[in-house]
Amino acid sequence: MTWYTLLVLAVAAERLAELVVARRNTRWSLARGGAESGRGHYPAMVALHTVLLVGCLAEVRLAERPFLPVLGWTMVAAVVAAQALRWWCIRALGPRWNTRVIIVPGLPRVIGGPYRWMAHPNYVAVAAEGLALPLVHGAWVTALVFTVLNAALMAVRIRCEDRALARLPAVDATA
Repeated sequence: MTWYTLLVLAVAAERLAELVVARRNTRWSLARGGAESGRGHYPAMVALHTVLLVGCLAEVRLAERPFLPVLGWTMVAAVVAAQALRWWCIRALGPRWNTRVIIVPGLPRVIGGPYRWMAHPNYVAVAAEGLALPLVHGAWVTALVFTVLNAALMAVRIRCEDRALARLPAVDATA
């Protein structure tokens, strides 16, 4: 389980890196007149993502979940793919990417990178990671609970984000 603990800690470190980027981008957005939407659901989102990481380790240890190589290595690949998609989103949005919903007036909606094919690719990455990370080591209860709670939270988050983004014109900023 030591390598799994390291994997979960690596994902936690990645999340901390995201927060550093998000804080920098928040300052950038607010300096340009950005307005935040959906503050009410943000603490629940932070709590859910924290519980995911703790749940992965706790369930594997307490329920003595085995590592099943075929499932485990497939899920490692899914975790890596989710991270790649997330950072592609961060790159495509540049200083507009955030863990919060902050819209800067006058800037067009980005429709390049993964946003060329779907409206919310970062949430696809979150959903994939939330399912795959626990399943790397058989923590199916954590995977199930996170997936259900995340789906409910994403329904709120996506509605909030769509309302905020509806005010922006669309342009491919990566072209």
